Amino acid sequence: PSITHRYPDRVLFLVTSQCSMYCRFCTRKRKVSDSSKISMKYIDEGLKYIREHTEVRDVIVSGGDPLMLTDYMLEKVLKGLREIPHVEIIRVHTKMPVVLPQRITPHLVEMMKKYHPIYINTHFNHPWECTDEAKKACDLLANAGFPLGNQMVLMKGVNDNAEVVKELNRKLLMMRVKPYYIYQADMVKSTNHFRTPIRVGLEIMDKLRGHTSGLAVPYFVIDAPGGGGKIPILPQYVLYHDDEKIVLRNYKYEVFEYAEVRDEDKGESAGFDSRFLRKQPVVIRERKRRISPSKGTRSSKQKVPVKNNVE
Repeated sequence: PSITHRYPDRVLFLVTSQCSMYCRFCTRKRKVSDSSKISMKYIDEGLKYIREHTEVRDVIVSGGDPLMLTDYMLEKVLKGLREIPHVEIIRVHTKMPVVLPQRITPHLVEMMKKYHPIYINTHFNHPWECTDEAKKACDLLANAGFPLGNQMVLMKGVNDNAEVVKELNRKLLMMRVKPYYIYQADMVKSTNHFRTPIRVGLEIMDKLRGHTSGLAVPYFVIDAPGGGGKIPILPQYVLYHDDEKIVLRNYKYEVFEYAEVRDEDKGESAGFDSRFLRKQPVVIRERKRRISPSKGTRSSKQKVPVKNNVE
């Protein structure tokens, strides 16, 4: 029950049911704080599952909030994952830098960085959350080599405005946090008042791309119901496309045509340019060279490699 294996090479690993904040819009609110749903006894079972599934190379450690665990228990999880040879990437998803930045301590950071590479995704939803304390927490993590990302949930009356999102993303970048996702709010019971029409998210994306740094432009995604996974959606930049051309518009709504590759052109770049092929291999041979004796030394022989570059 602690593992969700939705994608081929990565899993979601739930390690606690406790969270630092109970978000009204939470898609896992049915599990949060219910210890019968996510228990510590499942950690070993989760590690066993990952160990047996060698296709898994990316593990997302979540919950609840994994930083609600003690440093000792969190290290047990990270150490267990890092001992699995086929696990390349560990991601930790936490809201602690936002709501309890004091949890990010030098001791915690020193422990976690032993198990690099670890990526950390956090959950800032509004620029007002980018406090001095939050910045200090992110600085501790970034200085220890943790790449930081942010996952924002789009909410009516909170951040459903392009200027608010632009300000948030600029502040995040100054805190060395890369805006990663904007989530369309899920269809969670009793939260419909938070949900916005899809067009609102698309309009926000349209007002970000080209109007601010590309680093400040996240993916806008819908987490498809029934386990369909995250599906990115974009404003319509492709106006027309056939075998001869594609017609595009940019952020200024200027329209451009771009020629497609014709069938007769497809083979032109195939293979290697013969100019970059070495006609003969480099031959390295050894020869003996007598070193002239100098005052106070004796004559000696030394092998010196000589390159014979034959073109």
